[in-house]
Amino acid sequence: MSQSTPAELSWGRHYLMVRPDHFRVQYRINPFMDLDAQPLLDRASEQWRHLLTTLADAGAAVEVVEARSDAPDMVYAMNLGLAFASASGGARVALSHMRYAERRMETVSAGTWFAGAGFAPTYIGADGIGAHFEAGDAFPFGGGLLVGYGPRTEELALKHLASEFDIRVHGLALTSGAMYHLDLAFCPLDGRRALVCPSAFDEPSRRALLDLVPEPILVTEEEALATFCTNSVVVGRTVVMPACPDRVRSELERTGFRVVVVDVSEFHKGGGSVRCLTNPLDVTLGRDLDVVRGGDVVLPLR
Repeated sequence: MSQSTPAELSWGRHYLMVRPDHFRVQYRINPFMDLDAQPLLDRASEQWRHLLTTLADAGAAVEVVEARSDAPDMVYAMNLGLAFASASGGARVALSHMRYAERRMETVSAGTWFAGAGFAPTYIGADGIGAHFEAGDAFPFGGGLLVGYGPRTEELALKHLASEFDIRVHGLALTSGAMYHLDLAFCPLDGRRALVCPSAFDEPSRRALLDLVPEPILVTEEEALATFCTNSVVVGRTVVMPACPDRVRSELERTGFRVVVVDVSEFHKGGGSVRCLTNPLDVTLGRDLDVVRGGDVVLPLR
């Protein structure tokens, strides 16, 4: 396959979503939240259903979980846990240990669902309290797991992830208060390309990330914050996005992607978008992530 048409992502065709029945802004744990700007629940539910239908139309399977009435942010399913299938059989999930106590009850219900779906649960650190880890900070790319740390995930979690799953973890320091998860600044597209917002990272991490992605499509901080365009989902050559700046759309289409825009603006009031609302269940150890016995953590040179 030529460099201009790299292999599609082998994952991203099976997702977990959580119903938005109890979605609301009940507290403020990110810069987008405003208790005086509540989401319109009927409109949010309609947007959520449209996103689910769009993913299915693109060829993805979607599992749906009921939300807890006391967990208004549980709709952001990406943060519940990091799920892994295995090329040799079996499945596991690293359940998130949320930095903010307001969200920690979500993991209890998520753990029950994952276990029932055949994913053996594990925690990052002793009894789930060794280090904060939120799954919205982690993506496979180039055989390793890219993990953002700083605002939500702690650096200590990188070592636990690497040793627990026998993988190579590339740590990337996030320094933008608004892009507090990696999934707000980075979106893998295929084997060589990803949407990247360089200003979300400190300088060493920025250099390291751009070295890891052979053909990045760069997004400015203004574009990322105004449109949430880096918080997108890829199914084969279809990119499902909340919005897409003309410049970014031109670049995506030039490189063979089809852009489908889905309005999820009610969920932006809680600080998340398309990627935050979906959690991939088909990332596979030994296929999407190379096995490294004992694990390995790579941090940017400073």
